[in-house]
Amino acid sequence: MLVTPHKPPLRFDPDEEEPEAGEDKINQEFIETFRGIQETVLKDSGHAERAVHAKAWGLFEGELTVFNDLLPDYAQGVFGAPGATHPVIMRLSSIPGDILDDEITVPHGMAIKVLDVEGERLPGSEGDATQDFVLVNGPAFNTPNAKMFLANLKMLAATTDKVEGLKKGASVVNRGLEALIEAFGGESRTLKSMGGAPMTNPLGDIFYSQTAFRYGDYVAKFSVAPVSANLVALAGKPEDVKGKPDGFRDIVIDEIARNGGEWNVRVQLRTDKDMPIEDPSKEWSQDDSPFLPVASIKVAPQTAYSEIHAKADDGLSFSIWHGIAAHQPLGSVNRCRKDNYKAAAEFRGRANGCPMHEPRAALNLA
Repeated sequence: MLVTPHKPPLRFDPDEEEPEAGEDKINQEFIETFRGIQETVLKDSGHAERAVHAKAWGLFEGELTVFNDLLPDYAQGVFGAPGATHPVIMRLSSIPGDILDDEITVPHGMAIKVLDVEGERLPGSEGDATQDFVLVNGPAFNTPNAKMFLANLKMLAATTDKVEGLKKGASVVNRGLEALIEAFGGESRTLKSMGGAPMTNPLGDIFYSQTAFRYGDYVAKFSVAPVSANLVALAGKPEDVKGKPDGFRDIVIDEIARNGGEWNVRVQLRTDKDMPIEDPSKEWSQDDSPFLPVASIKVAPQTAYSEIHAKADDGLSFSIWHGIAAHQPLGSVNRCRKDNYKAAAEFRGRANGCPMHEPRAALNLA
């Protein structure tokens, strides 16, 4: 039986969202910055990529199963029907908006598209039947609000299309600085985002939504954690991808082809006003409210990436605003994602001659 947090969860209250001053202007600047990244990459490569999470290491399909024994507080939204199953599409990625050698280490991303989801839709996703989760391998966002997120994005945009050899050198230096900071009990999210992330196997990572979402009657953050023995064994495992431009992709392809994998979807309910909605840089206390499993995702052994996968990937977009009202994204960082993710996907579709579409059935890529 699922254990409960130490405190009862707080009920969802739409009045707790507090829009930033000038949020509309910030939103427009996001669209322009994303567009600048995409136009630079398109000019260089002749192919339009995502403005963030451009490089895929794997695209594979599986099945999500909601656990049968959820307590009522956790049986919400997509996870409200005990034993329900849904096809899923999973994508592992590198977070920058340009296609970099894997030797330039940055945070890892995971996107999940759950199919056959019923319920009142979020604005902009009417008529669809999917629920997307977009996750990163760290529990907290690197900025407290959309304004500072934009400033960071502009800094990263300025490095797009810079000499790759310089990026590799910077990555080595930043990894060393990050290791030194962590040796003294600290962490620099900025260094990690600029090539200072550890060179470890992405299949062993725990991924987090970082930002807050409505969870039916409540508010929550999401996490996806490996639970099959083959993936758990890869947690923190160093991987030498020096001189291997697609080293992480090769590692993912090999592991998923041999063993597949299993993950748990976990939920952290908001139980205290000290767990902010508008500031995702503040990690919610797991002592007061731990991440608890609500569903499993099982992926059978399959091919995780090929030319066929790359073509399918061109027609897919992942957005936290693809989903149902029961999982409405909350906070300024999430609000600013809505229009700019949509604009970036539309740009990619036009440039590549492959309009985005929300799948209604498994892709059958294996």
